Amino acid sequence: MGHFTYLWQLACKSAWNRRGTLLLIVLSIALSTTLLLGIEKLRAQVRDNFVQAVSGLDLVIGARGSSLQLVLYAVFHLGSATNNMGYDTAKALAQKPQVAFTIPISLGDTHRDFPVVATNAVFYEKFRYRHGLALRMAEGHAPEALFDVVLGAEVARSLGYQLGSKIVLSHGQSGNAQAEHSANPFTVSGLLAPTGTPVDRSLYISLEAMEAIHLNWQNGLHQDQPLVAENLTKLEPRAITALLVGLKKRSQVFALQREINEGPGEPLTAVLPGVAMNQIWEMVSVGEQALLVISALVTVVGLAGLAAAILAGLGERRRELAVLRSAGASPVDILWLMAMEGLLLVLSGTGLGLVVIYALLALCAPFLAEHYGVFLALTAPSSGEWLLLLAICLSGFCASLLPACKAYRMSLSDGLTVSV
Repeated sequence: MGHFTYLWQLACKSAWNRRGTLLLIVLSIALSTTLLLGIEKLRAQVRDNFVQAVSGLDLVIGARGSSLQLVLYAVFHLGSATNNMGYDTAKALAQKPQVAFTIPISLGDTHRDFPVVATNAVFYEKFRYRHGLALRMAEGHAPEALFDVVLGAEVARSLGYQLGSKIVLSHGQSGNAQAEHSANPFTVSGLLAPTGTPVDRSLYISLEAMEAIHLNWQNGLHQDQPLVAENLTKLEPRAITALLVGLKKRSQVFALQREINEGPGEPLTAVLPGVAMNQIWEMVSVGEQALLVISALVTVVGLAGLAAAILAGLGERRRELAVLRSAGASPVDILWLMAMEGLLLVLSGTGLGLVVIYALLALCAPFLAEHYGVFLALTAPSSGEWLLLLAICLSGFCASLLPACKAYRMSLSDGLTVSV
């Protein structure tokens, strides 16, 4: 062990004497490590943010149809439902003994390409995301008046709205002036704090407001009829798009799901949101795998540069190796010396890369969360990330064996006489 310690110290001193040249190799490996580890961290965090777009919800219920489509429009507000479910059915489900709370969701309107979501006060109290975080108002409050609206963080930032701003919603997709609810403008009563979920890209009104702005609408067009005051006091939706359900005990979820899917009455589909979102992610995971492959190739290029640089310097070090042989170093010692130098460079590069990636996380995480809704947690490396670092170190050590073997053969052939 003492012999190897001496060789390690000798390798460190030899590398330090050539620090100018070797620093470039260390920087190359550090950049490769930063890229590979950064993409892995970003991939894991984005996937976690995607799957945790809703947290604490046990079922998503909607009209009978595709489970993935149901999650897309109920959670991500993408696409539209082919059918709605009755509001009476939703109220009956809320009364079931297993159910702790329900959040009705009604979609269909937009504002400048951002979806409008009609819901009730339970949404602001019970909706959770990213491992149980609650919604928080950055400014203002939830809707109190009939024509109040709450904006997601990205909507407010993109469109420049503030508290008290007046906005007009559109029936269906935006861009059709004849389909605007111009007779009933809404007032911004609250701005939600960023969440990094589809909540940021949505506007929220009450179910009663959604019903009120459609009282005089037929076939997507406004009928020139005044609103009747007594109708505004009896507002209740006849149908909703979906129902988000939280249970008292999660162990009851499969029994209730089977009861809803197979029971009599209105045909419905009940979906476990976590399972469905994992399936959706698997459908779009080709891109993340491609990024990992590209970063791995960049790492290979960096390690190839390590081997090339050491090989290129061997010609200048033949006299040094001959002196070591004259001092009693065996060819195997020369082999280990060169391999240790390569390992030292790889360890230095990966260590520097690890420091750089965490420095970038600390500096950029607040900016990304505020402006892009991407939340990157400053956590310790996961087991997968440690495996990547170990793979880089092992690959670097293997790459350094090539010049080490050449140095071994040179020390055998040269002895004390260096061929020119």
